[in-house]
This record gives sequence, structure tokens and C-alpha cells, in this order.
Amino acid sequence: MTEVFVALGANLTEPRVQILRAIKALQQLPASELVSCSPLYSSAPMGPQDQPDYINAVARLNTSLAPHALLDELQRIELEQGRERKDERWGPRTLDLDLLLYGQQIIQDERLTVPHYGMTQRAFVLVPLFDIAPQLALPDGRQLAGLVAACDRSTLFRLPD
Repeated sequence: MTEVFVALGANLTEPRVQILRAIKALQQLPASELVSCSPLYSSAPMGPQDQPDYINAVARLNTSLAPHALLDELQRIELEQGRERKDERWGPRTLDLDLLLYGQQIIQDERLTVPHYGMTQRAFVLVPLFDIAPQLALPDGRQLAGLVAACDRSTLFRLPD
């Protein structure tokens, strides 16, 4: 089993409900176990500002699925929850599931980049990840704690349970 981390984000069609449904779907993944999930956070959109705020979280799983098989499962969950893939980058969406880390592996091909390319600049990823894995070190050796300390959290708010 490999320890993996998945970022969850949604800002359309009852985003909190979308995230909670996605967490339930992650619990049902084949050859996988949901170990923990961060609290939910609200964050301002990264892209166009004329869209609702996002609800974000990070899940920790153990899986024996290969990286691309896991990616396929995450994309299946997105589609089942109404995700429409569009050319617009950082636009609104019902659900976004990003594979952040797959053990200590570094993967870069046409379908998958792990560690996720933008994770180290995004408070809405770093802070919930820190909630569930404060001692984590990235494959390049950087400590998560240092990245969290340096990130701008001004538009990130923890939601009540």
C-alpha cells in the first residue's frame, strides 16, 4: 500500500455537499483505504474572481492502485458528480480531485504530474494537508511545515464542522 494525498475542491452545486459526497466516494475506492480527511476550508477562487468561493479539503489514503489507475478513479468520481471539463483554466466546477502526492514518487507524463505542479503555492492545499500530515516532507526534501509557514492564508477560512 502506498500513502497518497488527494486535494478536493468545489464551488458549484452545493460545494460542501459535493465535497462530502466525494469523501464518501473515496471511501469506496477499490484496493484503497481512506485514512483521514482534513477539515473543510473556504477559499477565494484562484482564477476569474466572478465565481463563488471554493470549499477545499485534503484526504489521505492508502492504496495499492497504480498512479494512473487512481487518477482514472478520481476522474470517474468527478464525472459522476457532474464535472464538465472545459478549456477554461481555474473556472468554476462541481468537483475537482487532484492527486497531490503518491508516496515519494515523482511522476511527469502527459496525464499526470506528481507532486501536483501547483501545490506548494496554494494555501488551500498546504493548510489542509498540514492538518492531516504535519511531519510530511515532499519528495524533493522540503518540509511541509516550512511551506505552510511561508504561504499567504489571507483568503483561506476554516469552516465549522
